[in-house]
Amino acid sequence: MWFKNLRFFRLHPDWSADAIDDAVAVHAFTPGTSQDPVVLGWAPVHDEASLVHRVNGQILLCAKAEKKLLPTTVINQIARARAKDKEAEQGYKVGRKQMKELKEDLITELLPRAFSIERHVLVWIDPENKWLAVDAAAAATSDEVMGLLAKTFELFPALPVYTEQSPSAAMTGWLADFNAPYPFSIDQDAELRASGESRSVVRYARHNLDSDEIRKHIADGKQCTRLALTWADKISFVLTDGLEIKRVAPTDLLSEQQEQNNQDAAQDFDNAFVLMSAEFNTLLVELLEALGGEKTVV
Repeated sequence: MWFKNLRFFRLHPDWSADAIDDAVAVHAFTPGTSQDPVVLGWAPVHDEASLVHRVNGQILLCAKAEKKLLPTTVINQIARARAKDKEAEQGYKVGRKQMKELKEDLITELLPRAFSIERHVLVWIDPENKWLAVDAAAAATSDEVMGLLAKTFELFPALPVYTEQSPSAAMTGWLADFNAPYPFSIDQDAELRASGESRSVVRYARHNLDSDEIRKHIADGKQCTRLALTWADKISFVLTDGLEIKRVAPTDLLSEQQEQNNQDAAQDFDNAFVLMSAEFNTLLVELLEALGGEKTVV
């Protein structure tokens, strides 16, 4: 059950997990009505788990969202057709306010017949080492989960992480020298962006990044905004200039370690979670060190 992405935060020093079960239960997922376009709440991480899943002091939550699929293009298309009928009936053009009302009525009419999709987003909380991380690739998804956390707890548990050196400046330096701080190594994907008026972007995928061409881009002023790295030969990922970790994948070294402990599905899940949380904690600590250390913001 490895996270594929890490939007990570510091756990608020005053936040406590003591009352987490009651707080999460209040905002447990409940299926919406036919008129609810979006429903969001906490759900078990798997069928045999409780709402708050604990293993070895680590906590795992699952934010479940149910959304009705009602594309804007469909609404606009039907609304335009009905507007024409309305114009013929009333003898004058449909105005902006009337068109808005047409669309609102249409949404109310179509929602009960719309298909629903479910999305599950995992949240890892490490009370001992003070981490909170969301497995979300998109900012909108992460923001949705942050909103649910804010509703659930009186004290918002997540604090942003700042580093002494910006990720973009650090990655640009590593790429220019083709040398990342130990135990990180540079892989084959990168993105460089110009900061001037051109805002030009150069992307490399499965490419040798130790090249004069890339150093020329950097000399011309482009900054590295995404860089594929491997940590300690265990986990590969892409680091972004926003200090986000994407495309997380354990290497064969960790995959083999997981396969040695095959048991029932629930136990396999817990074993993977324990291994993941331990490795992520060390990865995050060493990543912040590689970026000059964590900056305290007063």
